Amino acid sequence: MREAREVFFVDGVRTPFGKAGPKGQFWRTRADDMGVKAVRELLRRNPEIEPERIGDVVLAATAQVGDQGLTLGRDVALLAGIPQSVPGFAIDRMCAGALTAVTAGAGEIALGACDVVVAGGIEHMGHHPMGADVDFNPRFVAERLVDTSAVTMGATAENLHDAFPGLTKEDADRFAVESQRRATAAWENGVMAETVVPMAVFTDAGWRVADRDEFLRPDTSRESLATLRTPFRAGGRVTAGNSAGLTDGATAALLASAAAAEALGLTPKLRLVGFAYAGVEPHLMGLGPVPATKRVLEQAGLTLDDVDLFELNEPFAVQVLTWCDGVGVSPDDERLNPYGGAIACGHPLAATGVRLVAQLAYGLRERRGRYGLTALCIGMGMGAAVLWENVQ
Repeated sequence: MREAREVFFVDGVRTPFGKAGPKGQFWRTRADDMGVKAVRELLRRNPEIEPERIGDVVLAATAQVGDQGLTLGRDVALLAGIPQSVPGFAIDRMCAGALTAVTAGAGEIALGACDVVVAGGIEHMGHHPMGADVDFNPRFVAERLVDTSAVTMGATAENLHDAFPGLTKEDADRFAVESQRRATAAWENGVMAETVVPMAVFTDAGWRVADRDEFLRPDTSRESLATLRTPFRAGGRVTAGNSAGLTDGATAALLASAAAAEALGLTPKLRLVGFAYAGVEPHLMGLGPVPATKRVLEQAGLTLDDVDLFELNEPFAVQVLTWCDGVGVSPDDERLNPYGGAIACGHPLAATGVRLVAQLAYGLRERRGRYGLTALCIGMGMGAAVLWENVQ
């Protein structure tokens, strides 16, 4: 019986994240072209990789229609100039799309089907709003398979507040302010320069360079957040200020086996230790990362004390707070999202996972940590957690 091969994260990049809609910087940019930019930059930064050496291109999208509907892995690979001999495919696990692309590609490497894989995700939420062109099966409601609130992410966040009444709106706002503060500092300190790829875009005012996340709000305060309306429920606790905005963006990562990395002269950043996906009640989908985190730590024989850095997605502040409550990590723990998160930069659904991994690699290097965890919740009641070891 053959043994599974080790898998390494070599590099990861992303476009700046833009506001979805006509006022956003990517409104006149195709979704697949955002992916092309990320993949081309990944290959430019790693010239040791001969494009024909790539074994597969795996790209995720939640809305697989329109300009992100043509088997993205193959579509973007051809547009990026990767040889026709290199295959590609698209996947969907909603918010965990890019992380699932990474673990799917890792599986190909582990079993010897490939030596090198490009993996990532794309989401143009301006062109493809959540739920558009989706025909929900009426049995979900008629047979009470899921609560009707499960299909509205903001409503699921309000459900979390209901389930955890000790987690108040004030707690969520406090976390959101800190996310903005940390993200602003990360941009000022050059943290993002390693992972964010400037991109030329066409706008109503002509060509310009998109080089910054559009949701960054350095002047955010708890006082300003307290005045925002609660769109998902009258008198609710979820606002635009303590949530991630609707976002456009793309990410791409390079994975390799140990043998390929050595043969090509690559310098990996992280070793994949393990990963886990879990299901929870769909109307409480934000709880998903809790069982996923516990499961992957158990696989690896590690505890939370062994983990030096956590990169957790922030679709809603309350979701992060419930993860903290569920696994026993303080929201103020310096290991948690030191460079801010989606509340400050945005969450382009299927693209986010690689952002988390790239920031984790940077943080583990700077902090000289050993183990790091990337985790996020997933629509319709799921969670993902991936454990990494720093090899820098």
